[in-house]
Amino acid sequence: MPGRAWKSGRGALGVLKPLLGDWATETEGPGDFGTIRVTRRFETVLGGAYVCLDVHWTLGGGKSYEEIALFGKGEDGALAFTSFTSDGKQARGVQADGSDVHPQAIAFEAQMPAGLARFVYWPADDGEGYCFAVENRTRKGWNRFLRHHYLPI
Repeated sequence: MPGRAWKSGRGALGVLKPLLGDWATETEGPGDFGTIRVTRRFETVLGGAYVCLDVHWTLGGGKSYEEIALFGKGEDGALAFTSFTSDGKQARGVQADGSDVHPQAIAFEAQMPAGLARFVYWPADDGEGYCFAVENRTRKGWNRFLRHHYLPI
């Protein structure tokens, strides 16, 4: 899907419209992890009231990691998410500003055990897919420790 439009839809979930679909990336992992393959599927569920994110990480040595997240309106009406991971952890967060990364960025922040984290999605510069980053907040600003480039499957 070269040049796929990065356009929001209507309603609270409309901001997630550019992410709907099936996506994948491959990258070299740290140390002896070897090649890591990650797939992400964003789809509307429950009559369109939520967007479900289903993530599968295939790591070296036959290991894997999974996440399911639901995005929808929080109690205050703002876009929020709840995430569940295969290591038994949970996270809750809210939509945040990611304009320092890209003018069209879709960002979420969540308070994690290690501090404030930000998850950012933005259109890839080459028009092919999107970029995704995970950052943690430090005294000096946002520290990026993961960046992937996803392409449609």
